[in-house]
Amino acid sequence: MKNFSVFIFLLFGSILFGQQSESALKKIDFNEFQSIVNQQDDVLYVVNFWATWCRPCIEEIPGFMEVNKKMTDEPKFKMILVSLDYKNLLNTKVKNFVQKHSITTDVYLLDDVRSTMELLPEIDVNWRGAIPSTGFYKNGKKLLFHQGFMNQFELEDLVDDFM
Repeated sequence: MKNFSVFIFLLFGSILFGQQSESALKKIDFNEFQSIVNQQDDVLYVVNFWATWCRPCIEEIPGFMEVNKKMTDEPKFKMILVSLDYKNLLNTKVKNFVQKHSITTDVYLLDDVRSTMELLPEIDVNWRGAIPSTGFYKNGKKLLFHQGFMNQFELEDLVDDFM
């Protein structure tokens, strides 16, 4: 009976405390990016553009992960990280970074036939490529595009405003 109790505890403990949904890690093209942010589902999409070589991006990510953790049970919230690293680094440098920093959001690497510089005006007409940058989208509408570092509290305030 004691062994059965231990088994039940381990089973439910892993369900309640140990399982997180695994985040996606894949390449997407610009059309796939647009289909994500243009969904008419009343979800606030927070899309952070970053790279593994960008120091402000790396400094910003822990605050973003804290906000994501707080919003885990909110079905109308979705955070996505879009890496602007070279496409051949997805399964090496980007994957290692995601694992090392316990990133719990979906991570996409923007891989399109057009260069990133060509795509920037389609993401935001004023964006010149500075990262980190963060877009807020809901029901196919861009609510805000913030260029530059954003701390956890600034992000929380914006999420609260847009929810």
